[in-house]
Amino acid sequence: MDHFLYRDGTLYAEDVPVADIAAAVGTPFYLYSTATLLRHYRLFEDALAGTEHLVCYAMKAASNQAILKTLAEAGAGMDVVSVGEYLRARAAGVPGGRIVFSGVGKTADEIRTALEGGIRQFNVESEPEMQVLSAVAESTGTSVPITIRVNPDVDAKTHAKISTGKSENKFGIPIARARDVYALAASLPGLEVIGIDVHIGSQLTDLAPFELAFQKVAELTEVLRADGHDIRRLDLGGGLGIPYTRSNEAPPLPLEFGALIKRTVGHLGCEIEIEPGRLIAGNAGIMVSRVIYVKSGEDRDFLILDGAMNDLIRPAMYEAYHDIVPVIEPEPGAEQSPYDIVGPVCESGDTFAKGRLMPKLSAGDLVAFRSAGAYGAVMSSEYNTRPLIPEVLVKDDQFAVIRARPTFDEIINRDTIPEWL
Repeated sequence: MDHFLYRDGTLYAEDVPVADIAAAVGTPFYLYSTATLLRHYRLFEDALAGTEHLVCYAMKAASNQAILKTLAEAGAGMDVVSVGEYLRARAAGVPGGRIVFSGVGKTADEIRTALEGGIRQFNVESEPEMQVLSAVAESTGTSVPITIRVNPDVDAKTHAKISTGKSENKFGIPIARARDVYALAASLPGLEVIGIDVHIGSQLTDLAPFELAFQKVAELTEVLRADGHDIRRLDLGGGLGIPYTRSNEAPPLPLEFGALIKRTVGHLGCEIEIEPGRLIAGNAGIMVSRVIYVKSGEDRDFLILDGAMNDLIRPAMYEAYHDIVPVIEPEPGAEQSPYDIVGPVCESGDTFAKGRLMPKLSAGDLVAFRSAGAYGAVMSSEYNTRPLIPEVLVKDDQFAVIRARPTFDEIINRDTIPEWL
């Protein structure tokens, strides 16, 4: 469920007409619903009720500080994968004790910054990283809690570019080598081994891969405890998928995910961490764009929008599907025709949909890309010297621009021309 609904013939975000926001900020822009963000976060809280847990929002999905602050004030922790994300979370008021630092390529400087600013734990992904983390911790006179990310060699059955738990993927250490790696961690100064981390991919629509991975984690927990390690925290990652179309079979619910966690690892007495991102932010955001031209081609018609692949790259990068709907509600039974829906960037890949059935639209009409809140704004760029588009947050009947569109002068003046030119 989201809070983008037609009312009186026009699309609303909570209690604000989307067309009013478009008139105020221009198009294209991203638009988020506070009510949807909080509802989805609370679904995970409810799913883990009765267990010691922390829901750490995977902020790589959407990292605007207003979104982070909204979730943090509701009690969320944060999962970060770079020092930039760490500093952004801290700037949004998230305490270090609620931030988990993941990622395969943490540098010594990134580690030092997080240690100095406060951190809940590092999710360590390799022996070389472990050695660097130990050296930095020792040099600063601190002891840092760590989990070690294990790769369970489980096929998440998702898009190849967002699968992370197979042996061929770059993430974690092979689960078969876990005992040796944990023994190494226990021998290094400055490291406090507290748990296990696992994450198998994103946009999973079946619980079976999760169950297999969590069963392996449960078995490993018993083995490591027998080896003398105090395993008291399990970071089980995120990855639960969302419905990108309203006609698709619905992915599992957070409540079902929580029941699976309790069934597979609940008997271990560990604190549970999960790192949902897409399910919290995905359906909480839309991208709004305007039709520039309706163009007739040789064998197809095109809707040319002012939004482009640099604004929303998921269709070009992942062959991703987004529902695209008119902001003005079509009449019941309105005739539909197939269109290729494209942007103005000089790439054939700047295509959002091919042969998509749409009601008749004209230049100037507004359309909304549903389920664009995750991996939309955060993956956008200024390709073709197109400004990053605004982000807007709605709460009830209010809206605020939470990232402004830069001017062309601001973009161009970031360049520095050498003295010899």
